Amino acid sequence: MNPMVVNAFPVGIVHVINSGNVESEVDLRMEPSVGLEFDSSDEARDFYGLYAMRVGFKIRTGQLYRSRRDGSVSSRRFVCSKEGFQLNSRTGCPAFIRVQRCDSGKWVIDQIQKDHNHELGLEGENNSPVLQQKPPVVPKSLVEVLRRPKVKLLGQIENGGSSPSGIINFKRQKRGGDGRQPLPEPYTGLEFNTANEAYEYYQSYAESVGFRVRIGQLFRSKNDGSITSRRFVCSKEGFQHPSRVGCGAFMRIKKKDSESWMVDRLNKDHNHDLGEQMVYENKFSTASKKFIEEETNGMVSMDLGEMNTGKLIKRSRESKIGTDWYPVLLEYFQTRQAEDTGFFYSVEVDNGSCLSVFWADGRSRYSCSQFGDVVILDTSYRKSNYVVPFATFVGVNHHKQPVLLGSALIANESKECFTWLFQTWFKAMSSCRPKSVIADQDIAIQQAITVVFPGAHRRFSSWQIRAKERENLRSMPIEFRYEYEKCIYESQTTVEFNTTWNSLVNKYNLKGNAWLQQMYDKRESWVPLYLRGKFFAGIPIGETVESFFGTQVNGQTPLREFIPRYEQGLEQRREDERKEDFNSFNLQSFSQTKEAIEEQCRRLYTFTIFKIFQDELLQSYSYIGIKTYEEGTICRYLVRQSRNENDKHAVTFSAVNLSVNCSCQMFEFEGVLCRHVLKVFKLLNIRELPSQYILPRWLRNAEYRILCGAESGVSSQELKAFMIWSLRETACKYVECGTTSVEKYKLAYEIMREGGKKLY
Repeated sequence: MNPMVVNAFPVGIVHVINSGNVESEVDLRMEPSVGLEFDSSDEARDFYGLYAMRVGFKIRTGQLYRSRRDGSVSSRRFVCSKEGFQLNSRTGCPAFIRVQRCDSGKWVIDQIQKDHNHELGLEGENNSPVLQQKPPVVPKSLVEVLRRPKVKLLGQIENGGSSPSGIINFKRQKRGGDGRQPLPEPYTGLEFNTANEAYEYYQSYAESVGFRVRIGQLFRSKNDGSITSRRFVCSKEGFQHPSRVGCGAFMRIKKKDSESWMVDRLNKDHNHDLGEQMVYENKFSTASKKFIEEETNGMVSMDLGEMNTGKLIKRSRESKIGTDWYPVLLEYFQTRQAEDTGFFYSVEVDNGSCLSVFWADGRSRYSCSQFGDVVILDTSYRKSNYVVPFATFVGVNHHKQPVLLGSALIANESKECFTWLFQTWFKAMSSCRPKSVIADQDIAIQQAITVVFPGAHRRFSSWQIRAKERENLRSMPIEFRYEYEKCIYESQTTVEFNTTWNSLVNKYNLKGNAWLQQMYDKRESWVPLYLRGKFFAGIPIGETVESFFGTQVNGQTPLREFIPRYEQGLEQRREDERKEDFNSFNLQSFSQTKEAIEEQCRRLYTFTIFKIFQDELLQSYSYIGIKTYEEGTICRYLVRQSRNENDKHAVTFSAVNLSVNCSCQMFEFEGVLCRHVLKVFKLLNIRELPSQYILPRWLRNAEYRILCGAESGVSSQELKAFMIWSLRETACKYVECGTTSVEKYKLAYEIMREGGKKLY
C-alpha cells in the first residue's frame, strides 16, 4: 500500500496533495478574491477558515448547489458563523465566499462579500474552533488496514508497518483533547465489530464535521426477527420537529455473515448549514449495549439524556425563542390589554427562564365560544428553517373561513411544553373543550392532547403525512404507491381496509417496514375511513389546511416586522368575516326548487353553508331510494345513483324522534345532511329538517346560538362562558361605534341605559 503521510508546514501555508500527487501550496496571507483557484472545495474551506482566524471571525459551511444534469455538487458557500438568525448569537452577517466547480475539476471563487455587520476579533486571537475540522479523506486501502490498538496505528502506518485486520474497533480509538486522532471519512465498505461501534464512529465523525446524529430505522430478518441493518441519520432528517428540514444525510450498516457490520449505503450531503465543530454533552454511555430506540420502543425523545449509570434522565429544558423577543412581546401585550379588557396572555417560566408564550385577544376568545368545537394547532413553521417558532390555534367559522383562536411561540418540542400550551389555551377559553383536534403526529403533541383533552377526536396534519409519504415511498415501486393510495382513499369499511392493507404489505414483502407498521397502528388518526364519523366541520381529509396568516406571518418573519404583520393579517381576516356577515344578513340566495325544506335552510344558513346544502338537495333528484327493511318504527333504505349503481349508501330512519343516519356519514363529519338522507325525507314527505339536524354553528346568527344551545344540554360552565363573551362582544361594538362622534355617543349611551333598566 501507499500510506498517506501528513507532514507539518510553516504557519500560513496550506500544503495539498491533489489527486495527481502533485504538491501545491497556497499562501494563507492572501486575501480571498474572485478568481482564486483551489484543487478542491475542502481546500477552499480551509483557506477561508484560516483567513477568518487571521481577521477575527469564525466560519460555517453554507448551502451547496447541485448540477441539474447529474446531481453532482457544482458550488458551495462558506459563510460567517453569524450568518442567519437561527441562534441568538447570529446577527444575519452577510460575509461569505462561494466557490464554483470548473470543467477542469478546479474550484474557483466566483462570489464574495467581505463586509461584516458585527465586530471582529483581533488578529491572532484564539477564535477556536474556526473550522469544522473536517478530517482528510482517507483512501479505502488505508481504512481497510485500521486495526487494534488504535494508539499505535498511525505510527505503524508512518513507519510502513502493516495491519492484518480489516475491521474498525471504535472503542479503542481515543477521542477528545487536542491530540485526538483524525477519523477516516465514512465510505461504502467500511467495517465494524458491532453496531454500537458504528454508531459511535458516525457520531464522532458528525462532531468533527458539524452536525448531530439520530438513530433511524432498523430492519429485521424475516426468518428469526434479528436485526439485519440500521440507519444513522442527521438530526435534521424528517420534518417531525421544528429543527428538522428533511436532510438526506445518513449512513446505513448491514450485518455480515461473520457477525461484523459493514456500511452498505451512505449519503454525506446535507441540505442545511453545518455548524462549527461540536462536542456532545450528556453523551450516551459506551457501556450501554442497546440503542435508545430499542429502550423506548422506537420513540426517540429530544429530552432524553443518559448518565454514566446508563439510566435515562431528563435534560434541562431549552428555549428556541430568541431572548430579544420577550420584552418586545410583553410590551405589545400590555398595550393591547389596556385597549382590550378581554386580552389574555401567559408566559411559561422554568427555573426563572422564560419559555413558551401564549396570547389571545377578546375577539379570539369570543370566537372560541362559537367555533371552538374543532381546533387546529398549526405548527407548519417547522416545514423549514425558522427565525421564530410561531404557532396558531385556528377554528372554522360559520362561513367556513379560518378564525383565530389564539397564538403562541413554542419554546421546545417537549411534552411538558405542549401540555402547558394546551392547558393555557383551555384556561383562556373559559374551559371550552373541543370535540376534535387537528395537530402534528409528534409523540409530544399527541401525549399532551391526551392529557388535556382526553375525549377529543384526534387527526394528524396532512402536510406532515404527505412529507413522510414522500420520504418513505419514493423507493417503492410505482405499482405499490398506486395500490397504497387506493387502499387508503377507496376503502369503504374497516374490514376492507385491513384486508387490503395486509394483502399489500405481504405482496411487496414489507412486513418489517417500521414506518408502515407505525402508520397502520395510528390509522384511526389519518385514514379517511376512520375519520368520516367524527365531526371536523367539513375540513377536507388529505388536504393541507390553509395557514391563517398565509405568508404574511410565519416562522421566517423577523422580530422588527412581526407585530405589524401580525396585526395587519389579523385585521384582514376579520374584515373578510365582517363582509360575509353583512352579505348573509342583507342578501338572499336564489332558490333552485320550490321545496319547503330549501326555503327553511335559505332563511337559516349562511351563504356558504346554504350553497353546500342546496347542492346536496339538487343532487338528491338523481338518486333512487328503495326500502329494504322495516320493523316497527325503524326503516332502512338503499339509496343509489340512477346512472351509477356502484354509488350506493344505506340510510336508516326512526320515526320515534325523526332520527336518521347514512353510511356516507356526511352529517357526522360536516354537520350538513347529505343527498341520500334528503332523498329519504322526500320519500317520507318530511318537508322541514328536524331541529337536531340544523347545527347552530352554521346559522347566520351563530353569535346568538346560545338560545339553541341552552336547549341542547350544554354544560352550565359552557353556557356561562358563551354568555360572557357574547355580551362582552356586543358591548364592544356599542363602544366602538359610540365613540366615533358626540352624537353617536349620546345615542349609544341612551340605548344602553334604557336597556339596563330592564335588567334590574
